[in-house]
Amino acid sequence: MLATKQITRKFGNAEGAEIAEAALVLPLVFMLLLGIIWFGRAFNIYSTIQQAAQQGAITAARATCVTCAGGNTFPTDATVTGAVEAVMKASSIDTTQIKTWNPGLAACPPPAPPGGGCPPPTSDNITICRNVQLNPAGQPLQCGTVVSFQYPFQFVLPFTSLNMQKITLSAQAQSRMEN
Repeated sequence: MLATKQITRKFGNAEGAEIAEAALVLPLVFMLLLGIIWFGRAFNIYSTIQQAAQQGAITAARATCVTCAGGNTFPTDATVTGAVEAVMKASSIDTTQIKTWNPGLAACPPPAPPGGGCPPPTSDNITICRNVQLNPAGQPLQCGTVVSFQYPFQFVLPFTSLNMQKITLSAQAQSRMEN
């Protein structure tokens, strides 16, 4: 009984213990919340640029005028770039930070339409590869369009090793050619 009285007397006077605990725990909780926010933003940007690349590939692979007398006319690179940038601007992502990324795809063999392969990217650093093999090992051979680019992202997590760390998010999407 005497030992319990000594223990309760010792810990009975715990003035300021809550403040000390909060001083230790609150910075950790704050860093955890900041990490969740910044990783969430990175995921949001990644999913947006993937959607933008997919929209660009769909735009590039679909003929604008199938019934015209001159045959299929496909959208220009400027139209495809506009489709990519429209999706990115809808999510308030800066399109001037887009970086070039060329996946190096093989052109479809003849009798595919001319102009296959990956030419140098447009002025907006978006690589538009037309008439490329989408399934090099598969049969039947499928040709299509691939749109690819990269986007930089910088974490801001003070007092961590991730602070000001830059990562490059890559976006690539493909779509079969439609006749």
